[in-house]
Amino acid sequence: MARSIDELLLDDAESLAAADRGGTLLALAGAGAQVRAAQTLAEEAGATSVADDGRPRAVVVAALGGSAVVADLLTALAGPGSPVPVMAVHSSTLPGWVSPLDLVVAVSMSGRAIGPLAVASEAARRGCRLLTVGRERSPLADVCAQARGVHVGVQGGLRSSRVGLWALGVPVLVAADALGLVHGDAAVLAATADALDAVADAARPSSETFVNPAKSLAVDLAGTIPLVLGAGDLAGVAALRTAAQLSRNARHPSVSGILPDAAAEVVATFDGPFVRTEADLFADPLDAPSSTALRLLLMHDSIDDEVDDVRRVAAVVAGTARDGGVLVTELRAEPGPALARIASLVGLTDFASVYLALGMGMDPATSPHVADMKERMR
Repeated sequence: MARSIDELLLDDAESLAAADRGGTLLALAGAGAQVRAAQTLAEEAGATSVADDGRPRAVVVAALGGSAVVADLLTALAGPGSPVPVMAVHSSTLPGWVSPLDLVVAVSMSGRAIGPLAVASEAARRGCRLLTVGRERSPLADVCAQARGVHVGVQGGLRSSRVGLWALGVPVLVAADALGLVHGDAAVLAATADALDAVADAARPSSETFVNPAKSLAVDLAGTIPLVLGAGDLAGVAALRTAAQLSRNARHPSVSGILPDAAAEVVATFDGPFVRTEADLFADPLDAPSSTALRLLLMHDSIDDEVDDVRRVAAVVAGTARDGGVLVTELRAEPGPALARIASLVGLTDFASVYLALGMGMDPATSPHVADMKERMR
């Protein structure tokens, strides 16, 4: 039987602070400041110098785990109109075709992740342009220094990519803007920081659930199996990030995908074993659910920026879900530059995943099973 969420705790700021022993909510509240700090660190480190010799033939981004969203972010923002290919590597192997003509970007919060470190080392051996992002005085920083690349350090106090996405992503976007691959100039970064500040204000712990969009979303997701879909590539980045945050912060399994490609595989589940029956539809909402139900979490780009074909598919998927008895929640990005629109979605669902964890009695900052897995892999 699905566990219920403690809504009384969610509405008590002091209880939330006591439960949030790792200070995850406070870290997320600083996301806007994180963007501004990362921009300064990137500029001081010389991230724009990767463009001094012109555009590379291709850009390869190596990142694993929670940091992998940085590659997704760059790929989505560059889009199909990118003047050079952008490729993500989620392993320890640099593709054989990569040469000194290409730029390799390696991202790791700790600067010790095996995959990005191995890729950076191989890129250095081949003489590629190299940009790394991670802790100062780390193995990744050392490899970059030996290769005479550019290393951008992350600000102190950030424990992981779950709360440090913008510290990792902004330096990469600053470099990509210099190369003319994305729009990530000072004005865009300022709008993104402002968007994250607005989310932090709306989702603050002292705001009651009925007016707090992140707490309300946490209540909606509790006890369900979320099908997290992004309508188009930009919202798709937010969907992938949301599913990852639900898993790591709230230990809540979910399915994620990007429309229009994921439509059929998700719609196929609407007549499966996790859809509410007619009896469930008319049951007392105060009673505990008899089984875990699906919930479609549909994430949209802003109205003016969503492609017509994608908008149509999203509307059909949502309508089909409602007709089949599937619970539906829809989120829409705030208007603005592409990066700010993604930030408005990511910021909200980051907070929601933490409220869901706390409301279920879990510490979002720690996962005993993940810690055990890492210990066994040493």
